[in-house]
Amino acid sequence: MPCARCRLYYSADLNACPGCNSTERVSPTVARAIPKVQAAAEPAPDTVVVEQEREAFLKEFKSQLFAAHAEVANAPVVCTLGEQHAQTPELATICKPCYERLQERVDVCEAALHIDLKEAAQIIYDAVWADPSDPGKTYSNAASALLSELRRRSGVSSLLGPFQPLGN
Repeated sequence: MPCARCRLYYSADLNACPGCNSTERVSPTVARAIPKVQAAAEPAPDTVVVEQEREAFLKEFKSQLFAAHAEVANAPVVCTLGEQHAQTPELATICKPCYERLQERVDVCEAALHIDLKEAAQIIYDAVWADPSDPGKTYSNAASALLSELRRRSGVSSLLGPFQPLGN
């Protein structure tokens, strides 16, 4: 039988409840609740009146919905990154397919930057010991190897020209 205070079931060989230390037990059966007597029932409203009110509400709701939709559809699309602009925001001029393609590229580049520390350490270790003859070049080799790996993972091509120094 459960405890009278906390309703915890505990072994019959215990003298008191282990949860609240009460010694009283109660029957596990639940007493039936006495049903509430309802007050005088309200008369049912006229179905014709209810139907008319419902139709009027639906018409008003639909008109508000169409007005809100027209307002949104006719509003100019502006850049939402307001903190990036010194002046007022400009109109957005990129189509959805281009935006999605660029977003995918950004996601890939961001994923490349989440390189595992152990992998980065191994790349640096391999680059340092690739040419131990010149200690001055080890840091350069390590940096170059790490940047090359990040470019490879992100899909950024290595540009040779004025924007990037040529390798040795």
